[in-house]
Amino acid sequence: MLRNKPYLITFFLFFLIFQTACSQNKSNTITPAADRFSVYKSFLENKSIALVANQSSLVGEQHLVDFLLSKNINLVKIFSPEHGFRGNADAGEKVNDGLDSKTKLPIVSLYGKHKKPYVEDLKGINLVVFDLQDVGVRFYTYLSTLHYMMEACAENNIPLIVLDRPNPNAHYIDGPVLEDDCKSFVGLHPVPIVYGMTIGEYGKMINGEKWLANGIQCDLTVIPCENWNRNSIYKLPVKPSPNLPNYRSIQLYPSLCFFEGTVVSAGRGTDFPFQTYGHPLLETSKFEYKPRSISGASKNPKFKNQICCGEDLRLVDIESLREKKQLDLSFLLKAYAALNKKTEFFNPFFEKLAGTKQLRKQIIQGKSECEIRESWQIKLDEFKLIRKKYLIYPDLK
Repeated sequence: MLRNKPYLITFFLFFLIFQTACSQNKSNTITPAADRFSVYKSFLENKSIALVANQSSLVGEQHLVDFLLSKNINLVKIFSPEHGFRGNADAGEKVNDGLDSKTKLPIVSLYGKHKKPYVEDLKGINLVVFDLQDVGVRFYTYLSTLHYMMEACAENNIPLIVLDRPNPNAHYIDGPVLEDDCKSFVGLHPVPIVYGMTIGEYGKMINGEKWLANGIQCDLTVIPCENWNRNSIYKLPVKPSPNLPNYRSIQLYPSLCFFEGTVVSAGRGTDFPFQTYGHPLLETSKFEYKPRSISGASKNPKFKNQICCGEDLRLVDIESLREKKQLDLSFLLKAYAALNKKTEFFNPFFEKLAGTKQLRKQIIQGKSECEIRESWQIKLDEFKLIRKKYLIYPDLK
């Protein structure tokens, strides 16, 4: 019949090709663990559950809190990290406990003085589910929130499940490894600035290396993502925090966050945070911006209402930067060279971000980027051997 109707044959072939393509695309779609309910459903049934979550905790376009309640899961409490449950608090801003306006569930803030859950916070909880979108950088505080939650769960004999999410900076490992005397909430563990692991893998490393207090270990289960690898380009569907609004800012963040420990602005108080840097005394630069107060992102940015001169990194080829697979120290070194004779450049927070006291000294001594990078190598190689033990997904080649 089709032999006499060539247009039907053409249509039929096109349909088959289309169906095959759709099937392949679906099979290659990156799926965060939260979307894989059938895989973790049995862990949650008949339990009283606390959830560590924020605005990034989504199942498709639905918040995980709403999704779990729709599945009749007994969710009884929410714990929130830095920036709060809705993700609209400034970096470092105190976030109070409260109630979720939609579900009326109690929210316990794990930021400020209350970084670790108290015994009473976990009373009546049978299971903790952790689902936060990390960006793969040591000074991003969700790692510390994971650490303290794991520690509290271990001390109270409560299992913890991490719903894993892709790391958008998993394609390289770089930076100085944190030294013990530089530990803080922006760096608790001896890892480099960029460590090439998902937050689930990182949790396994915290456990396996016995980095929790007194070497205790948490009853930890990691639900993996599907169809993700370390070279995947993963553009987050929602801002993981107020000042990382897009893919470019997330890729530049590991290199630009050093400026938070200096007199230089990293663009907070603009519509393009972590996509520029500047200072009022960088007069040689042609690019200008004026930080302003932005509610829920940066209420009191450096140089508020002052004109900053600097570099517009929205013009940088971000894929070329990504292909280098390393931190870009050129921004920091250029700014220091231009400003160190005009103003006090560093502040005490710099060592906490760098994780070492050496980087400040190396910059002051005029060391080149190549010389600085070489000083990291021995500890980086040691870390890579530790890291391999905890990988869930294939390693970088």
